[in-house]
Amino acid sequence: MYVAVKGGETAIRNAHALLAETRRGDTSVPEIGIDQIAGQLTLAVDRVMSEGSLYDRPLAALAIKQARGDLIEAIFLVRAFRTTLPRFGYSAPVDTGRMRVERRISATYKDIPGGQVLGPTFDYTHRLLDPTLATTGGAAGAPKAQPARADGAAEPGPMPRVTDLLGDEGLIEPAPATGEEPRDLTREPLSFPADRPLRLQNLARGDEGFLLSLGYSTQRGYARSHPFVGEIRFGTVEVELFVEELGFAVPLGDISVTECQMVNQFKGSASEPPKFTRGYGLVFGQSERKAMSVALVDRALRFKELGEEQSAPTQDEEFVLSHSDNVQATGFVEHLKLPHYVDFQAELDLVRRMRAEHADGTETSQQEAAE
Repeated sequence: MYVAVKGGETAIRNAHALLAETRRGDTSVPEIGIDQIAGQLTLAVDRVMSEGSLYDRPLAALAIKQARGDLIEAIFLVRAFRTTLPRFGYSAPVDTGRMRVERRISATYKDIPGGQVLGPTFDYTHRLLDPTLATTGGAAGAPKAQPARADGAAEPGPMPRVTDLLGDEGLIEPAPATGEEPRDLTREPLSFPADRPLRLQNLARGDEGFLLSLGYSTQRGYARSHPFVGEIRFGTVEVELFVEELGFAVPLGDISVTECQMVNQFKGSASEPPKFTRGYGLVFGQSERKAMSVALVDRALRFKELGEEQSAPTQDEEFVLSHSDNVQATGFVEHLKLPHYVDFQAELDLVRRMRAEHADGTETSQQEAAE
């Protein structure tokens, strides 16, 4: 039972004022701007957009500033704002095959059509602190990226998916399709059993740390997974909305996404020859770690349709999907800070009675032993 706290309005107003003062910090230091957060803390903005289920860079940057850099709090703010927005319809499925690629790598083939495009990544850095970044403009002398092509053209050549190359040889399963209209997790409560589209919706806005741990567990034998990164691609795709009155799709704009195609071994069955299977992840912005984690968990959750045994927590869809949302998890954990005075008094009285009964029983036992 929760009890309303009376007489605390002044204290709460003071707490809000102190929060604003603490958020601002040293007034002799220039205040950080939304454009700085959006332009320089891009990966934090990408995570807030992805897990907040709203693609809006300025709003995500504002949420990060308001939350003092607490990304889960920022995600909560974005989710809350999202509920106030009107809904005009569903966009058409984005075509990642037509992505304007900024980064594209494969761990399965060295030479792939379109080539490996390293793009902006930490993968090849030494993970050493760079003291030149400690001062404003300290990185101004950093080397400039050279164009990938001699003519400086920004548009690379065609980049077919690596999984399509395997599919041409019949070495990988076809892309699974339910053939049904996907349910909308943002408008319907999660229910079980959940089909793959609903699971992928849940995982796409699930907590990155939680999914990373689950994906890591599959690497350590909890689900017998031995994956290969078929392809990771990051870039921009066009979003379109089909307008019934016009009879065709109208472009709404571009968004950046990261797509991961994970390739897993499958030993085959009595009716199916050995082949590779798929794990898939697609998230807003540049978040390869999240996309890879989603792909690993997606593959683990497909054990039933592939005729495999359930042997790990990552294969339990109710456990995974019910605990992946950090907004729900935060609310449930942090509600423990609310006043529980009545509940605790009841527990306190119970413990006191039990201690008294225990003391009486001990005293009686001692008397009987003495006699």
